[in-house]
Amino acid sequence: MPTTPEEDAVKSADEPAAAAAAPDEETAPALRKHHGNGPVFFVIATAFAVLCAVGWGYAVMSYTGLGGGVYHQVITSSAPSSAEAAISYEVNSRDGAVCLIRALDERLVEVGQRTVTTEAGNHMVSTTVETVRQAATVEVASCREQGSQD
Repeated sequence: MPTTPEEDAVKSADEPAAAAAAPDEETAPALRKHHGNGPVFFVIATAFAVLCAVGWGYAVMSYTGLGGGVYHQVITSSAPSSAEAAISYEVNSRDGAVCLIRALDERLVEVGQRTVTTEAGNHMVSTTVETVRQAATVEVASCREQGSQD
């Protein structure tokens, strides 16, 4: 009659420790055949892991973001009248930038937009946007390098 796993566990606990510590000579060659006779697998796996780590590190260190080399930060924005909105922002670019300014109402519907071109370097820009009705907010929707994706 076959034994259950519980009975096998009881038998192994009852056996002397010396008998359990001695390796079975018949299973060792089978395990060696199954898992390989040398460190080839270990060396290949280690080389692959090192290559992946170096590649991942290079990718992280060279990532500059999806926006390219143009950075902007809004300083102030206002909508003093129903006909126009104003914004002041700082833009930094290598080769000059083209920024899209949008004015939105309280329901976030676009009520005006304007494209502003700046020269290379770090610049403070103040501009106004004509609106069709009262704007609630003004934003820099995007800034990209001049001449890219025209």
